[in-house]
Amino acid sequence: MFSFQEQISAATKNNLETQLALITALTGKAFESVEKVIELNMNAAKAALDESTGNARQLLAAKGPQEFLALSASQAQPNAEKLASYGRHILTIVSGLQSEVAKATETQITEHSRKLATLVDEVSKNAPAGSENVVAFMKSAIASANAGYEQLSKSTKQAVEAMEVNMNTAAAQMTQAAGKTGARVAAVASVKK
Repeated sequence: MFSFQEQISAATKNNLETQLALITALTGKAFESVEKVIELNMNAAKAALDESTGNARQLLAAKGPQEFLALSASQAQPNAEKLASYGRHILTIVSGLQSEVAKATETQITEHSRKLATLVDEVSKNAPAGSENVVAFMKSAIASANAGYEQLSKSTKQAVEAMEVNMNTAAAQMTQAAGKTGARVAAVASVKK
């Protein structure tokens, strides 16, 4: 049988090891996401440079204002769609990170809560008479911390879902606006012929 101090010391050490494991896991996931964003940005920058060069050449080769306007209109729609796609990719990366963080955190917190509850039960068995209020307080604190974590987890999931909806709505609006702009420019170009 362990003494009270040995139990607390072992629990503290275990808690620190658990926290270190969680921080290590979360840091790794964050770095993976940053790498994905950097790779996405590099690919997008390369593609944008190539496309901009091609578009500029097309515009410079235009035979007149109508052709110039028509080319400009035809380039607007794909650019808006690419921007929307880029936003969706970023959202996928962020959403994936949030999911991984939530999963790692939930696993660690569940295990930590279980161990802490076991420790409180063990300590309460060996606790001196009259310490029932302290044990009840500790159990209440554990329950409150678990409830707080669950609420934080739910709020985070709701925020990510709202961000996804907003991003999809913005992407659809951008694509729609680019299409309307392209149609207007094409209409103006055909009238001036």
